[in-house]
Amino acid sequence: MKTVALILVILIAFVQYSLWYGKGGWLEIFDLEKQLQDQHRLNQKLQNQNTILEAEIIDLKQGFDAIEELARNELGMIRKDEVFFQVQQPAEAQSVTKSKK
Repeated sequence: MKTVALILVILIAFVQYSLWYGKGGWLEIFDLEKQLQDQHRLNQKLQNQNTILEAEIIDLKQGFDAIEELARNELGMIRKDEVFFQVQQPAEAQSVTKSKK
């Protein structure tokens, strides 16, 4: 009777080992679930970036406002008959503001 019980304990231990550490075991499943959650987060982030880029592309294709904004901000362009004023502080004022920071 003791040998039967010992054999059953060994079989249960083997099954438990396979269940936890074997291929497709619980530890592997937990790791795969974590990887899946990380991938979902990355996919959502990339989807949001794609949506923003799609909206910008549509805006650039359809309207002049976005093109004008890019030209003004990125290239420093101005419209015809527009006057551009660039205000510079005197050297003394610049040194005073730098020392306050």
